[in-house]
Amino acid sequence: MALRSILLEDGSAEVAYWTVAAARGQGVAARATTALSRWALDEIGFHRLELMHAVRNLASCRVAAKTGFALEGTKRSALLHQDGWHDMHLHARVRGD
Repeated sequence: MALRSILLEDGSAEVAYWTVAAARGQGVAARATTALSRWALDEIGFHRLELMHAVRNLASCRVAAKTGFALEGTKRSALLHQDGWHDMHLHARVRGD
C-alpha cells in the first residue's frame, strides 16, 4: 500500500497497492485500501484520492468499486507495462464520499 503522486497544494494523491499471489482473493487489498483511504481523507485531510489499474485487471476494478472509488473513465494507452501499452481505468474518491 502506498500513496504516490502526492500533490500537497492540491490535496490529492494516488493510491497504489500490490499483493502477493497467495494473498489474492482474500480481501487483503480491499481492507488495506479502505484503511489507507480513511486515514488519508479523514485524518490527514487529503481532498481527492485516485486509483488507476489496467482495464484488463478485473480484480483491481472490483477492489476500487468495493472501497468506494467511483469509475471516472479510461485513460487510453496511459501506462507502459512489459507487454506493451495499457489502457487504464481511473477511479477516485473525494472527502465526503
